[in-house]
Amino acid sequence: MDSHTKQNILVVDDDIELCNLLSQYLQKQGFSVDTVEDGKALDSYLQGATPQLIILDLMLPGEDGLSIAKRLKSKAETPIIMLSACGEEVDRIIGLEVGADDYLAKPFSPRELLARIRSVLRRYSLVGKTTSEQTVHIYQFGDYVLDTISQRLRLDETDILLTSGEFSLLKIFLENPNQVLSRDVLLDKLKGYGCAPFDRSIDVRIMRLRQKIEVDTTSPKFIQTAWGEGYRFVMSPSA
Repeated sequence: MDSHTKQNILVVDDDIELCNLLSQYLQKQGFSVDTVEDGKALDSYLQGATPQLIILDLMLPGEDGLSIAKRLKSKAETPIIMLSACGEEVDRIIGLEVGADDYLAKPFSPRELLARIRSVLRRYSLVGKTTSEQTVHIYQFGDYVLDTISQRLRLDETDILLTSGEFSLLKIFLENPNQVLSRDVLLDKLKGYGCAPFDRSIDVRIMRLRQKIEVDTTSPKFIQTAWGEGYRFVMSPSA
């Protein structure tokens, strides 16, 4: 791979030994790798560079990884894989809630991280590409318009920023309107999209998407819950 075409990965972790290990391993896999130790160094780095993916540790000196991820996702759509020494489900849930694209508990195998990196980057690279089978790329529901080519969701003249995970989930719903989709079906359709194999991860993604498109998340009109079965997307909900 030519050095000019290498995808750049930024590792944000204050564990110098881990940073060195990941740098050496990922560089052997054809990536360009930079490392910084905290949020301040990250902000300074981003003033002059735009990585294709950020590997972000949860526990950092100063601003913690969750706060950093939330802040970054509110400004740009750079994919984030979070690392944490904590493997509890609640930590995974919080990571998803703030917009992380994937979550990996320490200790982990470098090969597993590589697989996650490739999966997330593959998902992002597919956004904006058309295929011969994809004929519909503009969907309208209510007053919203989603362009699947540009991954652009608009309400009137306002752009609504979607994470790649939110976009993928919304696209699945729009391709299967008025059908009850179980959590297992949604997980299957999202496979390879950084979706962890437990039901709650789907619920979190649903919650995040509802926050973007529903007027009242306590009484959603588009993404409706079919109790005990899954979720149904209603394209033209009644008032």
